[in-house]
Amino acid sequence: MDAIVVDRLSYRYQAVGREILKNISFKVAPGEIVALVGLSGCGKSTLCMCLGGIIPHYLGGMLDGQVLINGKDTKEYRVARLALEVGLVFQDPDTQLFAPTVEDEIAFAPENLCLPVEEVATRVDNVLDTLGITSLRKTNPNHLSGGQKHLVAMGAVLALEPSILVLDELIAQLDPAGKRIINEILVDLRRRGKTILIVEHDPEAVSIADRMLVLEEGRLIKDGETATVLEWWESMLRHKYGCKSWTISGHAAGPE
Repeated sequence: MDAIVVDRLSYRYQAVGREILKNISFKVAPGEIVALVGLSGCGKSTLCMCLGGIIPHYLGGMLDGQVLINGKDTKEYRVARLALEVGLVFQDPDTQLFAPTVEDEIAFAPENLCLPVEEVATRVDNVLDTLGITSLRKTNPNHLSGGQKHLVAMGAVLALEPSILVLDELIAQLDPAGKRIINEILVDLRRRGKTILIVEHDPEAVSIADRMLVLEEGRLIKDGETATVLEWWESMLRHKYGCKSWTISGHAAGPE
């Protein structure tokens, strides 16, 4: 069974508004790392919210087509239930962090599942060890660096033990050392069986992906092996926008 199936997905935020996603279809196999790229406004973050069930359950709008997460139709399952299958980590970790310590942040979700105290403690220890942030256990997240905050936000998601991670611009603001750390962790998580969808505009981030998807104005225009699609994507940007980087006239492939 595929980890993610997106079948003829179209979405608009309002019944009479413009379509943000237009007849998108793709699949992600268990254990794959897939990169999703595209210019600002192309629909990447909207697609992430569809994968987690935030759309349509919280934001409403008009959704056509189907999104299956480990065989579960996102229209038929509550967001809290889908969070056990797919973990969303957004670009700004401050929107996800609120507890007084890193330990409390990671423990929050499993505690709300009413898991035994021993199980919660084990999950917290495992996550801290996996992410290499055990030394930050008692630290207030507000006192952390940007890269450390990203790791804690990811840890809070991993504590629910989802098999799928969707990472929206996770490393965009990190320095090269921080990017390397995140990439090493993602490769390790894949070895542990996680399926990972990376939304990025940084070539260093997408280089670890098995496949690459390109969105343009809400449509999926390319899907293939990373090196091949990356070369095509950069060539397309040069010819269409006359640029030499992934940033075009101040517009990068960031969240919509």
